[in-house]
Amino acid sequence: MKTLFLLLGLSLAPLSSACAQTIHFLTEEYAPFNYTKAGAITGIAVDQMKLVTERAGIDHTLEIMPWARAFSLAEKQPMHCVFTAGYNRDRATRFVWIKPLLKDQMVMLKRQDAVYDNLTIVKARELKVGSQRGDFAVEALEQIGFHDIDLAADIDITLRKLLSGRIDLMPTSVKTYEKMRLDGVPVEKAMMLAGQVYGVACNKDTPADLIQRMQAELDKLILSGEQDRIFAAYGLPPNARTSQTRAHK
Repeated sequence: MKTLFLLLGLSLAPLSSACAQTIHFLTEEYAPFNYTKAGAITGIAVDQMKLVTERAGIDHTLEIMPWARAFSLAEKQPMHCVFTAGYNRDRATRFVWIKPLLKDQMVMLKRQDAVYDNLTIVKARELKVGSQRGDFAVEALEQIGFHDIDLAADIDITLRKLLSGRIDLMPTSVKTYEKMRLDGVPVEKAMMLAGQVYGVACNKDTPADLIQRMQAELDKLILSGEQDRIFAAYGLPPNARTSQTRAHK
């Protein structure tokens, strides 16, 4: 009987080890980077991470949930990562990172029929601004003096608030704005904001070798031009600035 238990233990050991090496990716509904289409999770960032994990030989799961919950789980739970996450000085110390999935500029959007002539940061602070709970844009806006930001669970709710007139402005990436325009959403650029690097934020206890393997594969994806081709496949301009950033590091 002892021999049987020993054999069972030995046979299960590799399985336990394999399970321990599974990365749990968390993301949100935020087209064109990560979103649900025909029941499947897809998007520019999702496509990149599928290639990265496949080529690095890393098992993974992928789940969509509200951003604030996804971000919190990734910070607290080992082997959990969240994307597409904005990278800044504060977050740099709270996670280990795989980046860049993209490098993009932020833009403040308005309804197509709204008129805000010569909008500046000072004037924008007097308007009602909305964003998503836990989103990088909230931190960025607070740093430049925005207060009482209307918070929603996800970008779709924020966009509905903008279109219905419940808020006047919403921040997002230029790439997301371009996708909205392609889809015929009646929004326009109100003003430009600062640029931002986005990546995968992983729990600090994630094994270093897994992070290194994924970063190495993302680097190859960028330098080969595949990352830019993924952007182009979604009808957006190639993200050449990201390739140049990694190539000259």
